Parts: sequence; structure tokens; C-alpha cells
Amino acid sequence: MNTTEQQFLKELDDKLWKAADKLRASLDAANYKHVVLGLIFLKYVSDAFEERQQALLALFQHDSEKNIYYLPREDYDSDEAYQQALREELEVLDYYREANVFWVPKPARWSTLKEKAALPIGSVLWQEEPSANGKEPSANGKEPSAKGKEPSAKGKEPSANGKEPSAKGKEPSALNRKKPSANGKPGSEVKLRSVSWLVDNALDEIEKSNAKLKGILNRISQYQLDNDKLIGLINSFSDTSFANPVYKGEPLSLHSKDILGHVYEYFLGQFALAEGKQGGQYYTPKSIVSLIVEMLEPYSGRVYDPAMGSGGFFVSSDRFIEEHASEQHYDAAEQKKHISVYGQESNPTTWKLAAMNMAIRGIDFNFGKKNADTFLDDQHPDLRADFVMANPPFNIKDWWSESLADDVRWQHGTPPKGNANFGWLQHMLHHLAPTGSMALLLANGSMSSNTNNEGEIRRRLIEADLVECMVALPGQLFTNTQIPACIWFLTKDKSGKDGKKRDRRDDVLFIDARNLGYMKDRVLRDFTPEDIAKVADTLHAWRRAGAQVPRRPGMAESGPKGEAYADVAGFCASVDFQQIAKHDFVLTPGRYVGAAEQEKDGEPFAEKMARLTEQLKEQFEESDRLEAAIKRNLGGLGYEC
Repeated sequence: MNTTEQQFLKELDDKLWKAADKLRASLDAANYKHVVLGLIFLKYVSDAFEERQQALLALFQHDSEKNIYYLPREDYDSDEAYQQALREELEVLDYYREANVFWVPKPARWSTLKEKAALPIGSVLWQEEPSANGKEPSANGKEPSAKGKEPSAKGKEPSANGKEPSAKGKEPSALNRKKPSANGKPGSEVKLRSVSWLVDNALDEIEKSNAKLKGILNRISQYQLDNDKLIGLINSFSDTSFANPVYKGEPLSLHSKDILGHVYEYFLGQFALAEGKQGGQYYTPKSIVSLIVEMLEPYSGRVYDPAMGSGGFFVSSDRFIEEHASEQHYDAAEQKKHISVYGQESNPTTWKLAAMNMAIRGIDFNFGKKNADTFLDDQHPDLRADFVMANPPFNIKDWWSESLADDVRWQHGTPPKGNANFGWLQHMLHHLAPTGSMALLLANGSMSSNTNNEGEIRRRLIEADLVECMVALPGQLFTNTQIPACIWFLTKDKSGKDGKKRDRRDDVLFIDARNLGYMKDRVLRDFTPEDIAKVADTLHAWRRAGAQVPRRPGMAESGPKGEAYADVAGFCASVDFQQIAKHDFVLTPGRYVGAAEQEKDGEPFAEKMARLTEQLKEQFEESDRLEAAIKRNLGGLGYEC
């Protein structure tokens, strides 16, 4: 991302912060996202719709043998009739669906929203238009149900060049004309009740016309916001363009979905803290998500997250495929067809947020029939996923139900009733395919605790050779908890039978990443891309087919991607089962990687001590001088010490 694009996104962040600030006195911070993201979503889909309209208008008027969209002017009696035909054709829903663009009915378009929001309450907005026997679509673009109609927009024969005015033989646009009711009377008047009602009505209209969005858009009337505040937000976002963004006259290469994704990540991250402990149910820092995805490499297959929150792992998997397209020599759009995502979330609002997050990015998803508790109401009981990744809430205590006592998922021991950590782990293992890989964020205590059967479960997991890699993370990575965390990487097959990986049976890779990262502000640490690459490349080198893994620490640090793995003192170590058993099956990386070697400066000890002693003497003398000066100054002021 270049400097101009970064500056554009920074100013967008500032705008988002100001938008949230407008809600400060009226709304709990945990709910900012629902209002702002709803408005941003409306702006996004409207911009995308208008962009498609402009593209279609150009196609309708461009005469070319290969252009099936062309509408010849000579087919119409006048310029007025031709322009009317163009307007009608622009309201055909299929043109938008074929380009994977959400249909936006006129009442939901941003221009309508901005115009109508400024009117006095009680103003007539439009006439409600009844359908004719439910067969003809209204101007909101509902698909025509009548079949066998003439293909021309006005029922005419095809033009002399043999092309049909309507693209691809679609139903005629004349079917999209508004019709009066059967008795010839106009529809009832729709009046402005409130600005929040206007926004919710727009969301209703979009859901009606787009099956993918049904039941997932969060309404805002429940928050009872002042009309003036909402008008201010609408005006604030009106100059934010998701289509063909420009910054200070310079066109940007950012795609609309990238910008919208940035908005989502900003709000989810910025206000996760406001959710307290609940925030952890839906938000994982982007850098940790990226680290896990880079280590698992989900190029194709089924991806599952049983505690998906807003769907960050799915978004990152989608982005991973895009970022590695040139390196792996594939078409990103085609490769994405080989990925399917499955998720579950208990919080109803967050479940909707995740579905919305997928829909706007064009990611097909299966999040079950409803929001539900993963342990008590598994929405994917038969799923065996190729990649499982999750960041469930740490150390939750109120998860147990007696119905779980003999659950089939507890293959390695019943988890403690007062801590769900090993419940999550075994649930994920249960849903892992025979050759799949999984990554789970857990509290550090999971690596060493022997409380209430946890130590026994951990021993059984190790003896079953399911543990592949353990990563200790630095502190201060999370906005909503200071609990130290680690990442468990598990797989059911370490044999290397696929030929892509070596035989890793009885081996576990330990990575101590506690010294990586930087402080992005006073309280939060983050990973750099180089940090992520260092950890991910270490795992990939260790896994690589043909690799010879040394048993001794202290060798040179593993190099760029493609180089051989080597143990690095203080950072990584490949350890066999016998060594882990000697440590009572504790999986804390620090026990195995050792301490980093201190660099020798080459200065003889006697010389170094003489130099340091002289330096200390000088510092003592300076201290005495400063002490005397302070006493003199205080004495001059009449104070003795």
C-alpha cells in the first residue's frame, strides 16, 4: 500500500472516529458499530450499484459486434423514447446479479436517503406502488415472473443487425414499469416517521431484493437516536466514495471491498474494548489472525471457525489467497472457488455482523440456520474441515451442561466443568478432517495446567501425536484482555504421506515469539509483516519435505523462505516425544528453546572492568556535583536540607 492510500485510509479513520464521537452521549460505545456500519453498508452498496449503472449505460450505447448489451438508437421513434428505454433497462435486476452487485431499490439508494432525511417529519416520501396480481415486478427491480414475453424493451422485433435490445435475452425491461392497482387508484402515501425509520426501511428494501442478506442486516431504530445526529452522520459519509476512490485528485488502486473491510476492522478493533469481556467473542487482532492463516496456508478446502465472531479468519483466508496468487501462479478469483467457509456464533448480533461481513465481500458461507451455542447446539455436526481456526473466549467458566457429560467429542478426556479451554480444543479436533490442520488461541495456562484433568488431557493429546507446533505470544496483543496467550497447532496426520511435508511423527516444533512485535501505542503491541513471516517461515521450513531437522540448539537462524530449518536458541526448537515426557508433558516453548546466546564484544575482562570502574567513578562525581548545586539553590530560596 502506497503513502497516498495510507493517508486516504487515515483520514477515513478520522472520519469514523468523529462519527462515533457524535454518538457518544446517546449510545453505549459497544453499539457504535451497529449504527455506523449500517450506514456505511448502505453507502457501499449504493456506490457499487451506481458504478454498475454507469458501466451498463456505457454498454447500452456502445455499438460493437461483441457487445450483447447494445441498444440501437434506430429501434426507437425519438430521443425521448430511447432515453426512457435506457432508464428502464437500467432497472433490470439481472444485470446487477450477473456482476455480483447487490440490487439497491430506489428507496434504499444513498441519494434518496440523503434527500429524504433532510425533510420535515411527516413529509410524503413517495407513493407505495401495489403490484398487479403479484406477476409484474415493481420498479424496485424484482425479477419478472412472466415468461415468453418479447425480448425487446418495447416489444419490438430485433434490430437489423440481429441483436436484441435486451441483453442475453433477458425479460423485457417493460416488465419493470410501475403499475397502478387493479382499481386504477394510486398506492398509499409513505410518510417520513423518523430518520432511523428511513434507514431501517432502506435496509428492509435491500434484504427483500437480495436473498444473501436476508435476516442479517442490523436495524438501528432500537437505539432511538436523534434525527439530527443521524442526518449529521449521513452528511458526513456522503463524500466517502467506495467506487473509484480519489485522494486529492489522485485515483487510488484500492477496491471498494478493501475500503469497506478496513472500516469493519477499524470499528471492530477500536471499540472491542468497550465490550469488555464480551469483545473477545467476536474480535481477534488482525496481526494474530494473519499469523495463523499464514502458518496454516488455506489455499483450498473447508475452513471452519466454531467461535467466529465477525468472521475475521474467513476474511483473512480470502485475503491470503489474493496475496499469494503471483507467488503460487494461480488466478485468485478461480482459486477462491475452491474454498468454502463454515462458522458458528452464539451472539445473535455478532452472527449477523459476520454474515454481513461475508456478503459484502462476496464470500459464500454457511453459518448454520441460526446463532447458537457451539457446545450445546452444534450447527455443523457432520462437518470435517481441512482447516479449523478459532479464538474462543479464554477460560470461560459457565459453559458446562450435564448433557455434555458423555459427549462424543471428548475423545481425550472430559474437560473441566469450570474451564472450557480443552472443550474448545477437542470440539475442533472432532471437526478436523483426517489430513487437516487446526490452530487455536488459548490462555498460556493451557500449556502447563494440571488442574481438574487438564494435564491428563494434554498428555493424551501428546501421546496421540496430535500436537504439531506451540507458539508463545508476547503480552499486550489484545484490546480486551491482558491474559498471556499461545497458539496450539494440531494435526491428525504428521506422516508426510502427501509428499509435501516430511514425516514429523513424534516431533513438536516450539516457537517462542514473546520478544517479537512492537508497541503500536502505550498499551497495545502488534506484529510487523516481518515478524509474521519469521514465525510462519519457521514452521514451513520445519514441515518441508526432505528437511533434515537438527537436534542441537544454537545454530544459525533459519533464513528466507525456501531455506532449511535450524533450531535457534531462544526462538525455536524441534523436540521429540521423549524430551516432552521428561518435562511432564508441559508445552511451554520457553522450556525447550533455551536462552538466546549473548553476543560477545571481544573486550578482555580486565580492560572492561577498568573502563566500567572509571565510568562509575565519573558518575559518582557528577552526582556529588549535582547534589551540591541543588542544596545551594534551595539555600538561596531560604530552604536548608
